[in-house]
Amino acid sequence: MGKETGFLEVDRQDRTYADPKERLTHYREFVIPHDEDKLQLQASRCMNCGIPYCHNGCPVNNIIPDWNHLVYEGDWQNALEVLHSTNNFPEFTGRVCPAPCEASCTLNITNQPVTIKSIECAIVDRGWKEGWIQPQPAEKKTGKSVAVVGSGPAGMACAQQLARAGHSVTLFEKSDRIGGLLRYGIPDFKMEKSLINRRAVQFEAEGITLRTSTEVGVDVSMKSLKENFDAIVLAGGAEDARPLQIPGAELPGVRLAMEFLTQQNKRVAGDSEERAAPRGSLTATGKHVIVIGGGDTGSDCVGTSNRQGAASVTQIEIMPKPPEMEDKLLTWPDWPMKLRTSTSHEEGVDRDWAVLTKEVVGEDGKVTGLRCVRADWSNGKLEEVPDSEFVLKADLILLAMGFVGPRKSGVVEQSGVKLTERGNVDADTVTYRTSDEQIWACGDMRRGQSLVVWAIREGRQCAASVDEALMGATELPR
Repeated sequence: MGKETGFLEVDRQDRTYADPKERLTHYREFVIPHDEDKLQLQASRCMNCGIPYCHNGCPVNNIIPDWNHLVYEGDWQNALEVLHSTNNFPEFTGRVCPAPCEASCTLNITNQPVTIKSIECAIVDRGWKEGWIQPQPAEKKTGKSVAVVGSGPAGMACAQQLARAGHSVTLFEKSDRIGGLLRYGIPDFKMEKSLINRRAVQFEAEGITLRTSTEVGVDVSMKSLKENFDAIVLAGGAEDARPLQIPGAELPGVRLAMEFLTQQNKRVAGDSEERAAPRGSLTATGKHVIVIGGGDTGSDCVGTSNRQGAASVTQIEIMPKPPEMEDKLLTWPDWPMKLRTSTSHEEGVDRDWAVLTKEVVGEDGKVTGLRCVRADWSNGKLEEVPDSEFVLKADLILLAMGFVGPRKSGVVEQSGVKLTERGNVDADTVTYRTSDEQIWACGDMRRGQSLVVWAIREGRQCAASVDEALMGATELPR
């Protein structure tokens, strides 16, 4: 461990943020990182527990105590090596992961967990700055070829691992740039896309062929992939958005969150309005916006709406308001259900819970409001509160209610693989193999909508399974 009494002598102090008034004027990241001395002090708080629950809390099983100790010692380059040994893209998780590792930290029992996420981000950012992160092309080729369909975090991790094992990897992406929802579903103020771009450069230097603007199942058939590749990995994510099934939901002012966020991300990337919004511009400027859904995507819609100059922003959630603080004796070291206020919420929003939507109100074909009632969950099931109806003023309603699984048309239908009862591609977490012996699946397409860190884990483990199947054995870590 770094310092035996570090957790007693040093209080938790996380990264800070630029003032909301300033950061609302742009789409850049606004985190203010610690300097090196403060980071080493924060790293000294790690106790290197006999049972490091942070390992279990972290889906990629980051070796957190080890790189905390190395940071405390000032050995940043070795800290980076340890970090990369389990996580291909710490700069992604260091920005957008909710940090279940910190919830599992022993010091979280007293609400003072180690600032694991901040230290992780600082290590990899230092690595890029110092030039320590370089391409790692395979020393020899295996002669085997793999097609990875989908370039989100699962597909990227899988492709990189397979390329480093010596296989010829082609990464297919239907959009014009790689990254999946990392690219177009997460706003730049949370994660700037230059981080993905430099990994793309690294991929090509490692021998990965990037096929963007190529949708498997439309531009290229699954039959063609099966004929031309030894193995196929389906990593296309869970993009089938949950619909709003109430009267009036067909009005043009009711739109999917991903369409809204994608357009703005394309504008930030420098795309013309015609390219960013080929089906017509979607903005919150001057509008009364209602975001349906209380999760991260809904929060991203709030932050984007405020930056676009919305007249007002309201976020509603069907579930009851969580408690301000969890009961540690009941939840630790598991991920707790508690009230979470994001940086976007701090920038301005009216939040409401236990709200059930009943009807989108419109006039002359335009949205004017949203009719709602209060929801009662006291009996363990959803019941409407009598005489609780109210109407929220709205010009634009954004649907951020999650996803029900992968899109079935195109690649999934053409692959003919077996699906689970929930509509995900059926594959286990040992082999990641589908009902077709030539096809594997990982990430949200297999497990359903989840976290970036889970996608990276599944991509890595899937790569190890593919390598073992092609070569008879594998040295890739799981």
